[in-house]
This record gives sequence, C-alpha cells and structure tokens, in this order.
Amino acid sequence: MSKLESAELFAKERHSGMTIDDKTPYWKHLEGVVNRLKNLGITDEDLLCAAWLHDSIENTITTFDDIEQRFGSKVAVLVLALSKDKNLPKGEQEQQYVKQLKDASWDAKIVKLCDISANLKDLKNASWSKTKKSKEVKKKLYYLNLIKPELIKNKSQVPGIQGIMDGINEVLVSFNQRPVVL
Repeated sequence: MSKLESAELFAKERHSGMTIDDKTPYWKHLEGVVNRLKNLGITDEDLLCAAWLHDSIENTITTFDDIEQRFGSKVAVLVLALSKDKNLPKGEQEQQYVKQLKDASWDAKIVKLCDISANLKDLKNASWSKTKKSKEVKKKLYYLNLIKPELIKNKSQVPGIQGIMDGINEVLVSFNQRPVVL
C-alpha cells in the first residue's frame, strides 16, 4: 500500500461515522480537497497525504505524533499548520489559527485554498439556516483573505488556481459577498 493510500485509509478510519450534512460521509470532504490539489497538477505525495489528514488533529483523537510516526514530519507539520489548537480556549484558538495561517508555508496555504473551496461546495447542500451558512461563508472568506497575498505571489506557478477561485467566487456571490480577485 502506498503512503497516499495509507493516508486515505487512516483518514477514513479516523473520521468514520462523521458526516457533512447528516448523510454524506465526512471523508468525501477530504477527498474533495485531495482531488482539487490533483486538478491543480500537484503530485507531491506528502502534500496529498496532508490533504487527506488535514482535519485529523482538529476533529479526531489523532495527535501530531500519530501522524509523524505514520507519515513523517513533513506531513505532520503541514497538518498541524492547518489545525486549530483545541487545548486553547475558543477565542484564543481562533487568534492562534489566524496567526498560524498567515505564517504557514506555501504548501499549507495551497491545501487551505482547496479546503476552503471544498467547504464552500459542501455548504451549498448543508441543511443549515441561511444565517449560519452566511456566517460560515464570511469565515471562509476571512481565511481566504489571509492566504491571498501568497496565492497572488505564486499563482503563475499553479495556473489552475484561477479555476478554484472561480468556483469559490460563484459561492461568495450567491451569498452576496464580493468576489475575490487574485
């Protein structure tokens, strides 16, 4: 079994029983992030593993050490960069996460872009109230604006970024938000 297949299996096991909208298995979200990266032409196995695992520390009993032992330090560091610290009080979690995203590596930011895109697509089908959906859209938009300078700087290296942005902007406009221009 390849490292990538192992990451997929691990993520599916750890997120077992979790759903996006009361019916869709949560791992479908993870798969969406991985597929977006692949569509951008990303083939780096560690980066794709991190995409499968990006919610493992934050949403399951998985630790940094679990990921590092199984998948190596590069994958573990990427996953950690994309995880809120659940040991902090709620308000501090968000402050820390914002700082983390700003300081994150390019690899972490491209995974985050694909995560935002997948989250917004999932949101369209969610059974939440319009108010809750709008609040979630604004939060994703905030995260997108945090990583935007790096996306602008590197968009020529990954031409498909504009396609991802087009999909994101379609959802933003449907929630009366201004599109994000790179």
